[in-house]
Formats: sequence, structure tokens, C-alpha cells
Amino acid sequence: MLAIGDKAPDFESVDENGSPIKLTDYAGKKVILYFYPKDSTPGCTMQAKNLRDNYEVLKEKGYEVLGVSADSQKRHQNFIKKQCLPFTLIADENKAVINAYECWGPKKFMGREYEGIYRKTFVIDEQGIIIKIIEKVKTKLHTSQILED
Repeated sequence: MLAIGDKAPDFESVDENGSPIKLTDYAGKKVILYFYPKDSTPGCTMQAKNLRDNYEVLKEKGYEVLGVSADSQKRHQNFIKKQCLPFTLIADENKAVINAYECWGPKKFMGREYEGIYRKTFVIDEQGIIIKIIEKVKTKLHTSQILED
């Protein structure tokens, strides 16, 4: 299990435009790496809007925001456009990043069990060390969870 103080797993994937993206691209910057189940669903939309509405505050504090789901580049493009999201979304269709951060596994919803993406956030410092892990994400209050000590 990943823990606070661990080196964040590096990854190589693509963003919503198909451009290559790696964690090492953000060396020397603080990163909010948030995992969410699916674009345009109610909870994921609330979470993205909370981060969007507080994006300037996060940027002022030196954070880069990266969202990760298994959605396609096209779905990400539509989600970004519809919600006016100012940050990058990683199209992790093969789930390499999701698995590296241990965000895939059994879930329950309305009595049904299935495999899916855990809603989880990792805050990574300038040296690539995990300094915070949020496992119980409050979609409407996500920014305040990130910024609280």
C-alpha cells in the first residue's frame, strides 16, 4: 500500500489531447493527482467543478492538478469543454496509472459488487514524495480537504 512519505510512482500516459504525460514532467512542482470513476457522472462532475472553482487558489499555493480516470481522450475533451475545466485529465484506458496508485478494486453500489476505480487523491511534493492521501473524498469540499493540515 502506498503511504505518506513514499516516493510517488512515476507514470507515462496520455492527456486528453493524446500528448504524452509523465509525473516527472512536474518535477519541482507540487501535484494534486486525483483519481475518479467516470467523466460526466454526478459525483465526478461535482468534484471536478469544486477543483475548477478553486483552481486559482490551488495555483497560488503552487499546485498543479491532474485528474485520472479510464475514460478515453474524447470523453475527457467533452468533459473539459462542458465543465470549463482548466486542468489536465489523464486518459488511462489501460489502467496503468490507476493500478500503480492502487486505485482499482472491488466496489459496492446499491447492493451490487463490481470492479472499479476508487475515488482517491494523492498530494505530491516538489521532490515527488506523497505528502497526503485522501481516501474519503468529499466531492463538494475536495479543495478544502486538500488544503487542510
